[in-house]
Amino acid sequence: MSHPPVPRSILAAPTPPQWVEDALADLPALLNDHANCEKKAASTALALMFAYAEDRALTVALSRLAREELRHFEQVLRVMHSCGVGFVRQRPGRYAQRLRALLRSHDPGRKLDLLLCAALIEARSAERFVLLAPRVPAPLAALYLGLAGAEARHFELYTALARASAAAEWQARLAQLSAHEAELVTTADDVLRFHSGPLHAPRGGPT
Repeated sequence: MSHPPVPRSILAAPTPPQWVEDALADLPALLNDHANCEKKAASTALALMFAYAEDRALTVALSRLAREELRHFEQVLRVMHSCGVGFVRQRPGRYAQRLRALLRSHDPGRKLDLLLCAALIEARSAERFVLLAPRVPAPLAALYLGLAGAEARHFELYTALARASAAAEWQARLAQLSAHEAELVTTADDVLRFHSGPLHAPRGGPT
Protein backbone atom coordinates (compact mmCIF):
# COMPACT_ATOMS: atom_id res chain seq x y z
CA MET A 1 0.00 0.00 0.00
CA SER A 2 1.48 3.34 -0.98
CA HIS A 3 1.73 6.23 1.45
CA PRO A 4 0.82 9.83 0.69
CA PRO A 5 3.88 12.09 0.87
CA VAL A 6 4.19 13.89 4.19
CA PRO A 7 6.02 17.24 4.17
CA ARG A 8 9.19 17.70 6.18
CA SER A 9 8.15 17.13 9.73
CA ILE A 10 8.37 19.60 12.60
CA LEU A 11 8.51 16.73 15.10
CA ALA A 12 11.59 16.27 17.25
CA ALA A 13 11.26 12.47 17.57
CA PRO A 14 9.43 9.66 15.76
CA THR A 15 6.63 7.62 17.29
CA PRO A 16 8.00 4.55 19.10
CA PRO A 17 7.21 1.29 17.23
CA GLN A 18 5.65 -0.10 20.41
CA TRP A 19 2.91 2.56 20.27
CA VAL A 20 1.87 1.23 16.87
CA GLU A 21 1.63 -2.30 18.28
CA ASP A 22 -0.39 -1.05 21.26
CA ALA A 23 -2.77 0.82 18.95
CA LEU A 24 -3.31 -2.19 16.70
CA ALA A 25 -4.08 -4.32 19.75
CA ASP A 26 -6.94 -2.02 20.84
CA LEU A 27 -8.51 -0.42 17.77
CA PRO A 28 -11.83 0.38 19.53
CA ALA A 29 -10.01 2.57 22.06
CA LEU A 30 -7.97 4.17 19.30
CA LEU A 31 -11.05 4.93 17.19
CA ASN A 32 -12.92 6.43 20.13
CA ASP A 33 -10.06 8.75 20.92
CA HIS A 34 -9.56 9.58 17.24
CA ALA A 35 -13.20 10.69 16.99
CA ASN A 36 -12.73 12.90 20.03
CA CYS A 37 -9.53 14.32 18.55
CA GLU A 38 -11.34 15.42 15.39
CA LYS A 39 -13.94 17.26 17.47
CA LYS A 40 -11.20 18.88 19.54
CA ALA A 41 -9.36 19.95 16.39
CA ALA A 42 -12.48 21.71 15.13
CA SER A 43 -13.02 23.40 18.50
CA THR A 44 -9.38 24.55 18.59
CA ALA A 45 -9.76 26.24 15.21
CA LEU A 46 -13.00 27.92 16.29
CA ALA A 47 -11.49 29.10 19.58
CA LEU A 48 -8.59 30.71 17.74
CA MET A 49 -11.02 32.44 15.36
CA PHE A 50 -12.88 33.98 18.31
CA ALA A 51 -9.72 34.89 20.22
CA TYR A 52 -8.03 36.59 17.24
CA ALA A 53 -10.98 37.83 15.20
CA GLU A 54 -8.97 40.83 13.98
CA ASP A 55 -6.57 38.51 12.10
CA ARG A 56 -8.48 38.06 8.85
CA ALA A 57 -6.05 35.58 7.28
CA LEU A 58 -6.24 33.39 10.36
CA THR A 59 -10.03 33.48 10.67
CA VAL A 60 -10.67 32.66 7.01
CA ALA A 61 -8.16 29.79 6.99
CA LEU A 62 -9.35 28.30 10.27
CA SER A 63 -13.02 28.58 9.32
CA ARG A 64 -12.28 26.22 6.43
CA LEU A 65 -10.17 24.00 8.63
CA ALA A 66 -12.88 23.69 11.30
CA ARG A 67 -15.40 22.52 8.69
CA GLU A 68 -12.91 19.96 7.40
CA GLU A 69 -12.22 18.63 10.90
CA LEU A 70 -15.95 18.14 11.50
CA ARG A 71 -16.21 16.20 8.24
CA HIS A 72 -13.35 14.02 9.48
CA PHE A 73 -15.26 13.43 12.71
CA GLU A 74 -18.26 12.25 10.72
CA GLN A 75 -16.03 9.97 8.64
CA VAL A 76 -14.58 8.36 11.75
CA LEU A 77 -18.05 7.77 13.17
CA ARG A 78 -19.09 6.04 9.93
CA VAL A 79 -16.06 3.76 10.01
CA MET A 80 -16.69 2.98 13.67
CA HIS A 81 -20.26 2.02 12.83
CA SER A 82 -19.15 -0.19 9.92
CA CYS A 83 -16.65 -1.92 12.21
CA GLY A 84 -19.20 -2.42 14.99
CA VAL A 85 -17.40 -0.08 17.38
CA GLY A 86 -19.63 1.94 19.68
CA PHE A 87 -18.78 5.44 20.85
CA VAL A 88 -17.66 5.42 24.49
CA ARG A 89 -16.71 8.45 26.57
CA GLN A 90 -13.05 8.36 27.60
CA ARG A 91 -11.12 10.28 30.20
CA PRO A 92 -8.57 12.63 28.64
CA GLY A 93 -4.99 11.50 28.22
CA ARG A 94 -1.99 13.50 29.41
CA TYR A 95 -0.77 14.67 25.97
CA ALA A 96 -2.88 17.75 25.25
CA GLN A 97 -3.09 18.68 28.93
CA ARG A 98 0.70 18.67 29.31
CA LEU A 99 1.20 20.57 26.07
CA ARG A 100 -1.27 23.26 27.05
CA ALA A 101 0.44 23.64 30.42
CA LEU A 102 3.47 24.93 28.51
CA LEU A 103 1.58 27.74 26.81
CA ARG A 104 2.19 31.32 27.85
CA SER A 105 -0.77 33.00 29.48
CA HIS A 106 -0.60 36.42 27.80
CA ASP A 107 -0.28 37.75 24.27
CA PRO A 108 1.60 38.13 22.05
CA GLY A 109 3.32 34.95 23.23
CA ARG A 110 0.11 33.02 23.83
CA LYS A 111 -1.05 33.34 20.21
CA LEU A 112 2.23 31.95 18.92
CA ASP A 113 2.17 29.09 21.42
CA LEU A 114 -1.41 28.14 20.55
CA LEU A 115 -0.58 28.03 16.83
CA LEU A 116 2.58 25.99 17.37
CA CYS A 117 0.86 23.59 19.73
CA ALA A 118 -1.85 22.99 17.12
CA ALA A 119 0.83 22.48 14.46
CA LEU A 120 2.59 19.84 16.56
CA ILE A 121 -0.63 17.95 17.24
CA GLU A 122 -1.49 17.90 13.53
CA ALA A 123 2.04 16.83 12.59
CA ARG A 124 1.93 13.95 15.07
CA SER A 125 -1.44 12.89 13.70
CA ALA A 126 -0.11 12.89 10.13
CA GLU A 127 2.86 10.76 11.14
CA ARG A 128 0.71 8.22 12.97
CA PHE A 129 -1.83 7.90 10.16
CA VAL A 130 1.02 6.97 7.84
CA LEU A 131 2.29 4.38 10.31
CA LEU A 132 -1.13 2.83 10.88
CA ALA A 133 -2.63 2.86 7.38
CA PRO A 134 -0.80 -0.23 6.03
CA ARG A 135 -1.76 -2.33 9.05
CA VAL A 136 -5.42 -1.60 9.82
CA PRO A 137 -8.57 -3.12 8.23
CA ALA A 138 -9.53 -1.88 4.75
CA PRO A 139 -12.24 0.67 5.67
CA LEU A 140 -9.95 2.30 8.19
CA ALA A 141 -6.87 2.07 5.96
CA ALA A 142 -8.55 4.11 3.22
CA LEU A 143 -9.63 6.75 5.73
CA TYR A 144 -6.17 7.00 7.30
CA LEU A 145 -4.45 7.33 3.95
CA GLY A 146 -6.63 10.31 3.17
CA LEU A 147 -6.26 11.85 6.60
CA ALA A 148 -2.46 11.63 6.54
CA GLY A 149 -2.31 14.16 3.73
CA ALA A 150 -4.98 16.37 5.31
CA GLU A 151 -3.20 16.54 8.66
CA ALA A 152 0.07 17.36 6.90
CA ARG A 153 -1.65 20.30 5.22
CA HIS A 154 -3.02 21.38 8.57
CA PHE A 155 0.32 21.42 10.34
CA GLU A 156 1.80 23.40 7.48
CA LEU A 157 -1.06 25.91 7.77
CA TYR A 158 -0.60 26.34 11.50
CA THR A 159 3.16 26.66 11.04
CA ALA A 160 2.66 29.35 8.39
CA LEU A 161 0.27 31.26 10.66
CA ALA A 162 2.81 31.04 13.49
CA ARG A 163 5.56 32.35 11.21
CA ALA A 164 3.34 35.26 10.17
CA SER A 165 2.50 35.99 13.79
CA ALA A 166 6.05 36.07 15.14
CA ALA A 167 8.66 35.92 12.39
CA ALA A 168 11.60 36.50 14.73
CA GLU A 169 10.57 34.04 17.43
CA TRP A 170 8.61 31.14 15.98
CA GLN A 171 11.50 28.79 15.15
CA ALA A 172 13.14 29.00 18.57
CA ARG A 173 9.80 28.56 20.33
CA LEU A 174 8.89 25.64 18.07
CA ALA A 175 12.15 23.91 19.03
CA GLN A 176 11.26 24.27 22.71
CA LEU A 177 7.69 22.99 22.34
CA SER A 178 8.60 20.16 19.97
CA ALA A 179 11.16 18.86 22.46
CA HIS A 180 8.45 18.63 25.13
CA GLU A 181 6.02 17.04 22.65
CA ALA A 182 8.61 14.42 21.73
CA GLU A 183 9.09 13.54 25.39
CA LEU A 184 5.35 13.05 25.86
CA VAL A 185 5.00 10.57 22.98
CA THR A 186 8.16 8.60 23.71
CA THR A 187 7.65 8.00 27.44
CA ALA A 188 5.34 5.27 28.77
CA ASP A 189 1.65 5.97 29.33
CA ASP A 190 -1.08 4.38 31.43
CA VAL A 191 -3.80 4.59 28.76
CA LEU A 192 -3.83 4.24 24.99
CA ARG A 193 -4.70 7.42 23.16
CA PHE A 194 -4.06 8.61 19.62
CA HIS A 195 -1.33 10.91 20.92
CA SER A 196 -0.15 8.85 23.88
CA GLY A 197 3.19 7.25 24.46
CA PRO A 198 3.60 3.47 24.40
CA LEU A 199 1.83 1.66 27.21
CA HIS A 200 3.59 0.58 30.37
CA ALA A 201 4.68 -3.06 30.24
CA PRO A 202 2.29 -5.41 32.12
CA ARG A 203 3.32 -6.39 35.62
CA GLY A 204 5.69 -9.33 35.46
CA GLY A 205 6.36 -8.60 31.77
CA PRO A 206 9.42 -7.16 30.12
CA THR A 207 10.46 -3.61 30.99
